[in-house]
Amino acid sequence: MERQRMRMRLLGAVDEDRRDVEVVLTALQQAVAEVHGLGGMVHLPGGGMSGVLYLVADSGLPESMTRPWLIIPARGKAPPSRAARSDIVAWQPDLAPPDPMPGRDPAALWPSGLPAGIGHLAVPIPGGGGRRGALSVLFAPGVERGATEHAFLNEVAAWMSERLRSSGTLYPSPTLLQALENGPAQREGSPQDVEDADDAEGAPSVTYTWDLRTGELASDGPVEEVLGDIDPLVLSDGIEAWAALIHPKDLPGAVAGFDAGIQQRGGFQSEYRIRRQDGTYLWIEACARTIADEEGTPVKVIGTLRNSDETHDAAESVGRALRHMSDGFVALDTDWRIGFLNQAAERLFGAAGDVAGAVLWQVPAIRAVPGLEQRCRAIAAEGRPAGFDVPWPDGRSWYHLRLVPLPEGLTLYITDTTERHLREVERAAAERAAGERAALVQRITRELAEAVTAQDVMAALADGVMTPLGATGLIMLGVVGERLTVIGSRGYSQRFTRLLDGQWTVRDTTNPVGDALRTRAPLYIASPEEFLERYPEAGALIREGCQEAWVFLPLAVSGRGIGAAVICFDRPRGLDDNERTLLTALSGLIGQALERAGLYDEATTRARTLQRSLLPQALPELPEVTVAARYQPAKQGADVGGDWYDVIPLSAARVALVIGDVMGHGMAEAATMGGLRTAVRTLSELELPPDEILVHLNDIVGELGTDTFVTCLYGIYDPVTRQLSYASAGQPPPAVAQPDGTVTFLPMTPDPPLGVATPPFETLEALLPADSLLALYSDGLVESKDRDVTTGMNRLAEFLFESVKARPAGPADGSDLDALCSAITSALLPDHGALTDDAALLLARTHPLAAENVAEWPLPEDPVAAGQARELARGQLAEWDLTDEDLVMTTELLVSELVGNVVRHAYGPIRLRMLRSRALICEVSDASLTTPHIRHTSATDEDGRGLQLISALCRRWGTRHTRTGKSIWTEQPLPGASSDL
Repeated sequence: MERQRMRMRLLGAVDEDRRDVEVVLTALQQAVAEVHGLGGMVHLPGGGMSGVLYLVADSGLPESMTRPWLIIPARGKAPPSRAARSDIVAWQPDLAPPDPMPGRDPAALWPSGLPAGIGHLAVPIPGGGGRRGALSVLFAPGVERGATEHAFLNEVAAWMSERLRSSGTLYPSPTLLQALENGPAQREGSPQDVEDADDAEGAPSVTYTWDLRTGELASDGPVEEVLGDIDPLVLSDGIEAWAALIHPKDLPGAVAGFDAGIQQRGGFQSEYRIRRQDGTYLWIEACARTIADEEGTPVKVIGTLRNSDETHDAAESVGRALRHMSDGFVALDTDWRIGFLNQAAERLFGAAGDVAGAVLWQVPAIRAVPGLEQRCRAIAAEGRPAGFDVPWPDGRSWYHLRLVPLPEGLTLYITDTTERHLREVERAAAERAAGERAALVQRITRELAEAVTAQDVMAALADGVMTPLGATGLIMLGVVGERLTVIGSRGYSQRFTRLLDGQWTVRDTTNPVGDALRTRAPLYIASPEEFLERYPEAGALIREGCQEAWVFLPLAVSGRGIGAAVICFDRPRGLDDNERTLLTALSGLIGQALERAGLYDEATTRARTLQRSLLPQALPELPEVTVAARYQPAKQGADVGGDWYDVIPLSAARVALVIGDVMGHGMAEAATMGGLRTAVRTLSELELPPDEILVHLNDIVGELGTDTFVTCLYGIYDPVTRQLSYASAGQPPPAVAQPDGTVTFLPMTPDPPLGVATPPFETLEALLPADSLLALYSDGLVESKDRDVTTGMNRLAEFLFESVKARPAGPADGSDLDALCSAITSALLPDHGALTDDAALLLARTHPLAAENVAEWPLPEDPVAAGQARELARGQLAEWDLTDEDLVMTTELLVSELVGNVVRHAYGPIRLRMLRSRALICEVSDASLTTPHIRHTSATDEDGRGLQLISALCRRWGTRHTRTGKSIWTEQPLPGASSDL
């Protein structure tokens, strides 16, 4: 809009004494340049011929395009006709010939090769008595025009009308109309009779005759009446006198033109300057034709002379307008060399004397404009006007370059678009900033919504706010009672957080957090001086924190203050309105996220407590096996899992190894897991084999409902035989790493999970070499969404192999197994947040019982067997160097009672076995399946007190059924051994 106002001011500055042609042409040029048109035309109504519009001026268009528009009907359909007739703005999206006139068909004159889609816009030029003209502009295909262009063209048309009215020549002069009505052939300079040409021009002229044989000149009237202050006797002095009046610079061209016309025996025309009597020069136009005799020899030249000063004045006016217009203008020849540039272009390119004749893109001042040559050549190749914006080499300015191809070269218009570009850059930057803020709020909102712990909230706030704001510190405070405690911090030392922790109270208004929580509004402090002025007691904190600007965001939920977030900067800084709006919006989201995190932490604590209570608090330390275990739940919070493991000491130095998985997550699954673990321990006390253990567990799970499924593997390791007896219900096979590094998976076909399985279960046995490493695991350890079971088992085998190879020689205390558990779970499991299933791992290194710690004897089925048993026990204890008299006497009594009980109530064969392991174990076996139990005897009963005596003398005792019968066993603590095994 500012540029349009500038152009109208430029038009207003046109001198009042300018000729009409200058007024029309200047207005048309400014209109075409402002709206970036291809060119334009001005049509005015005829003075003596109604219903006709005449083309009185055109700009930027080749003559082949203006020829069809010289005379058009006022009642036609073309945009100029409609605009002038109906006083409207007329638009035609595809340029077409105007309606025909009698004896004149514009379609026949229409140039070929015009591109489709050239737009034609016309606005009315107001006139007197309802008669109007039209100002029209042609637009390149695809160029949009709107209300701004309409308004400007209307304003130019109104100005043009006012200037023509004031001069009294609103309509074309009769001379011009006569020339226009004679048609396009005259404009093209076709040979015609001199008289016809004179009539066509309609301007005052004088006819002359030049006798080529004598050189005499003659005229049909006084030459001074037409040409002005010319010597009236010049023609009488002959052709030499006339030639002496021609301007020296124009004389060679005039002579050459006459010579060519005479030799060609046809019509010719030339224009040159002649000298007036006062010494000044005027432009004249000479039209002539050669007259030949019967032999064809030129003998005479007949022609007309016409004053053409007005035409040259108009051209000079156009040149002055171009010279002083605010936009740059450069004329280029077909070789892209600069022929003319106005003052505005000189300010950009350099002085005309320095750049004239230079190739456009080789001018030093614009050589660095990117892609200038390629774009210019592309536009010239297309053959139609086009423009583009370029950054100027000064790095600050932008210009719009518009190239208009012409037959004789190109014209280049240069418009300063720096201000518009800066506005566009600012608008784009504002839109980009708004988009970035919206994306930032969306991202922080999403992260806060996904945050489940206070540290997650802290991380979301730090990552989303600190970098965009350029903050260097962040502290999150929570309300505990009346005190503000530090939940987390970024950019501060532990010393500072310890100093701040609990120092401020909620109701204390001498600190900024208390003020922010009281007003429920963010508090902004831009400098240390402002901080000390408002809170002088905080000087020590400022010095310790080393920050210089702060934002205190109150965190409240349902009107209750739960904490504050403090964002800090290492330099004085004020926040703008957009940043404050962002932080105010975030404070509510942070408060809600922190409240959810507090509730989650409480639920997590309860769930973890339950989880720990259901799993073994500590694994037993046994001489038969060294064990270590790990459990990793799939999710955090209250969504606990159902995987479990256990290590249970059994009779005869045996050890039960258990691992299981209750499918699903939650409190119900965790409770089911705890119940099953208790059931497994209870069933283990009954000394049942693995397959029978699973049968009882299957019954228990089946009673829980059809939607409960449990996998379980139960194995019993016997250190005497080195046999592992195991049965599985849906669990993957155990892995065994032998001392030489060989890793195998125990053969088995797992039965279906408990709850859907149909007994019986299969019990398998495997012989384990001494110091074998046994790995029991749940499927969550080896299987994930990114890894199948086979791949996971292979990776587990690799870790076991590497651990065995890397293990130093000699006994180990079990810490190596604990480290191996950590390494395996870290390697096989993803980050905790990405874990989709619970994972449990139980490692056990086996230690067989040495042969010297095992003694076994057969006994006769006779009462004397009790005595033999006592002697054998005493001798074995002596061999083991267990000579404590109380231990010897107790052992003799125990084996005597056990053997005596078999002799009286069972049948053979009878065997006695003694084991020295974690305790002194005595076993008496027989072929009977009857299970002894303690009886309540009266004072008069003679028997029934043997088992009561056994129970009183030993730490534990029990009965174990075998394939051939049963064994009654006792355990006594060894001297110096722990009594809690």
